[in-house]
Amino acid sequence: MSPQSPDSPTAPPPSLTEVEPYGVERIPDADRTATPLDLFRVAFGGANTFSTCVLGAFPILFGLSFRQGLAATVLGVVAGALILCPMAVFGPVNGTNNAVSSSAHLGVHGRVVGSFLSLLTAVAFFSISVWSSGDALVGGAHRLFGLERGTLSYVVAYALFAGLVLAVCVYGFRFMLFVNKIAVTSATVLFLLGAIAFAGDFDPSYAGVFTASADAATKSLFWPSFIGAALIVLSNPVSFGAFLGDWSRYIPAATPRRKVVGAAFLSQIATLLPFVFGLATASIIATKAPKYVDPAAPDFVGGLLAISPSWFFLPVCLLALIGGMSTGTTSLYGTGLDFSSVFPKLSRVQATLLVGVVSIAFIFIGRFGLDLVQSISTFATMIITCTTPWMVVMMLGFHTRRGWYDPDALQVFNRRQRGGRYWFAHGWNWRGMTAWWVSAVIGVLFTNIPGQFVGPLGDLANGVDISLPLSLTVAAVLFLTLLRLFPEPRAAYGPEGARLARTVEAPVPPITGPGAPADDVPTALAAEGGR
Repeated sequence: MSPQSPDSPTAPPPSLTEVEPYGVERIPDADRTATPLDLFRVAFGGANTFSTCVLGAFPILFGLSFRQGLAATVLGVVAGALILCPMAVFGPVNGTNNAVSSSAHLGVHGRVVGSFLSLLTAVAFFSISVWSSGDALVGGAHRLFGLERGTLSYVVAYALFAGLVLAVCVYGFRFMLFVNKIAVTSATVLFLLGAIAFAGDFDPSYAGVFTASADAATKSLFWPSFIGAALIVLSNPVSFGAFLGDWSRYIPAATPRRKVVGAAFLSQIATLLPFVFGLATASIIATKAPKYVDPAAPDFVGGLLAISPSWFFLPVCLLALIGGMSTGTTSLYGTGLDFSSVFPKLSRVQATLLVGVVSIAFIFIGRFGLDLVQSISTFATMIITCTTPWMVVMMLGFHTRRGWYDPDALQVFNRRQRGGRYWFAHGWNWRGMTAWWVSAVIGVLFTNIPGQFVGPLGDLANGVDISLPLSLTVAAVLFLTLLRLFPEPRAAYGPEGARLARTVEAPVPPITGPGAPADDVPTALAAEGGR
């Protein structure tokens, strides 16, 4: 039975040690054996980790009290989950990843924007996972066995850990799913065990710096700090936007969309567990070992080990190993998958190795040559400002197309062909591209994260970061306006026509290039234009 036949009967899942054969081509129906629960496991497992705890500590680093930090954390997680969850539907509908699906809205060539965003995200979160997990392993080994905490120890820990993550990504989706099944349960148990370990030291009344006795200058920084902390938390769920299709593409197309969207939403709500763990332990560190939360040189991992009872050192090491594997694989897998289509001479395995090597280089530069917190916060900011407008274009595009796509036309770029429904203007849909880049630029200009990254216009709202609501609004309004003023070809829409958009009749350029049918000629599929 050919693995490329979409009509083949459902086959048993391949073994864990079988290297995944597929790149970004449409997954045959016979191999779509995943469920919404599997999507939940991968998405939650990728965030139920030590690196999420590090992000959870940022509200304390920004000077918030525990209760203020909890409010910022809940706001960031819920808002991020609501923004993210609709992105899960593209995988089951098109059987491919979200970057390829974006061809329908940004054009055959414009889909490289999604590839860029996935690379940015993968480097950032793969780095965070290796940094945090490597630091925890070295710190735990130092406390348990007296291992010297020198540069060599960290270099070896980072290299070994990054190598393990790369190995899982090379094997592919099934192995990654297996790792995340273990991570979801084991990491949850370890976090709950941590709650027991730190229960005696935790004080929910931790006040932070924005107290009634604070001076006016300090009080004026409260809202910028609160919103900045919420945005860093929000960056975690938003970071999955470019990757959800990598995992949901193995879910059968007939699966109810509400179940797929619900699984993605709940996977992020569940991350409140590691976020709150990081927030609570950071508040304890700020009280018992404040030198570790000095904004100039914070060390959350070192602080956690400093306040941990000795019996919790081993669980910390296990949490770092298991959770870091989960985050690292979910970040790196999708980018390697996508870059195998951007660079056709590279197989999925080769592209994964290439992206992994680049990420490892950034890990060492960021850890030993740059300000680590500055690197994390800046990358998180770029992820939000660049990815959320792209997600808005994708989701509104899905709505205007009534969820209808031409799977064959989506693959034109990957096959090095030309033409098709989504060719638009030489492979670019300038409507979606314009809405994306204008919104992303505005987001960067208005970003204001105190002490971390401030855009040129970041102080116009009295120091409050309004970049996210502004970029979301601009992306939505601009994209829908462009669709009304400059209608797309009727052929880009399904049999039921457009919603919230106008269309025009236009011939479909023939698909030409490797593998294209010899008799493929232009056709006027736009039968109901000018709506």
